[in-house]
Amino acid sequence: MTIREAAAQLRARKASSLELVEQSLKAIGRLQPRLNAFLTVTSDAARAAARRLDAELAAGRDRGPLHGIPIAHKDLVCTRGVKTTAGSLIHRDYTPEFDATVAQRLEEAGAVSLGKLNLHEHAYGITSNNPHFGAVRNPWDLERIPGGSSGGSAAAVASGMVFMAIGTDTGGSIRCPASFCGITGLKPTYGLVSRYGVLPLGWSLDHIGPMARTVADCALSLAAMAGYDPKDPGSARRKPGDYSLPDQPSLKGVRLGWPENFYFERLQAPVRRALEDLAQAARTLGAMIVPLKVPDIGQLNTVARIILLAEAAAVHEKFEARRAEYGADVRALLDQGRLVSATDYLHAQRVRARFCREFTALFRKIDVLLAPATPSTAPLIGQDTLEIGGAPEDVRIATTRLLRGVNPLGLPVLSVPAGFDPQGLPIGMQMIGPAFSEARLLKAGAALEAATRFAGARPPHHSL
Repeated sequence: MTIREAAAQLRARKASSLELVEQSLKAIGRLQPRLNAFLTVTSDAARAAARRLDAELAAGRDRGPLHGIPIAHKDLVCTRGVKTTAGSLIHRDYTPEFDATVAQRLEEAGAVSLGKLNLHEHAYGITSNNPHFGAVRNPWDLERIPGGSSGGSAAAVASGMVFMAIGTDTGGSIRCPASFCGITGLKPTYGLVSRYGVLPLGWSLDHIGPMARTVADCALSLAAMAGYDPKDPGSARRKPGDYSLPDQPSLKGVRLGWPENFYFERLQAPVRRALEDLAQAARTLGAMIVPLKVPDIGQLNTVARIILLAEAAAVHEKFEARRAEYGADVRALLDQGRLVSATDYLHAQRVRARFCREFTALFRKIDVLLAPATPSTAPLIGQDTLEIGGAPEDVRIATTRLLRGVNPLGLPVLSVPAGFDPQGLPIGMQMIGPAFSEARLLKAGAALEAATRFAGARPPHHSL
């Protein structure tokens, strides 16, 4: 069931928020031992909130489409009175006395939080193989990673534990798990959704966004989350767009960019075929496929990596005396970040500005850029290398290769299911747009979703 469907049932009095919460808690009880998606489950608080919201709806107060809908937060999102660990020993006992703006806005919209979700430690990785709280497992294959760092968010949504989950994306951490778990994920334009109260990784790269089963559910969630926040110095001073979707979304006349360089190099064959099939479906729906050269994404990835290494090291500098409490992979990245010079960081920022100008020019030619989200389907837990095009490639580098570069540009990206490989594992596609083009991306994604119906597929480990 989607958010739209659940909302309709609530208003038709065919279901109550409390019943939806109980169904979610039952799913968590059954699937959590296998998936390890949650770190904290707030059962009592969720039941109490559901009862209040049911009473409000009965009295005629309707907070909107998220009224009474069970959701959960990645455990970077500060929540008053509930532990916020960042998946780390550093924050294992941190219980905030305030809510992050995104948590507050979702609560005001009537969403019911069921708790906090597991993640790659400090959001600094793509496996969600957490050394302190255990690995999150992919609902499509329990031996495979769900992606990261928002792995618990993706697993919880894909398995049916919750209708929507908050993720964060600093170098692909919404889009990678959305791709590997066969769900939809949206990285909004930088500044559209407040970062206040979300534990940072890279100040100028962090994005907060929704992860859900369908494009429509992401649109409904974004509408509740977006908007200027004076508490976030990076918040955009602009009115959010209209993210409502037509009953029959269309691609007629939409210019879809098809990269002739970088994005289709070194892909597993099923991923390439899935993207080509999706492009053909887009043509059938009236879209114009525009082949074009994109800027040097390899160099942009280097820029993104330098900026993140430096910013993450600065974020964690105050915990240097506790470095033994970090997992080995995160500790190594923080150590690398301390070696980045001020000169390197400033040069990276200069090149970043050039790429922003180049992408602004690119989007005068097209409306949306199509690309695979990841070059492969989900690797096995503990797998270090992938074979792509007959050559081995580091899992971490390969998995972020197509994702990382967009973050320093601050552009919105929608990740949608694009098909399955011969093993039945999900394949993801990303749709990249110019700044603050979320409404256009969501409409285009909804049109492709309706034509392909991949979003309706359910993994083997799912609560039905």
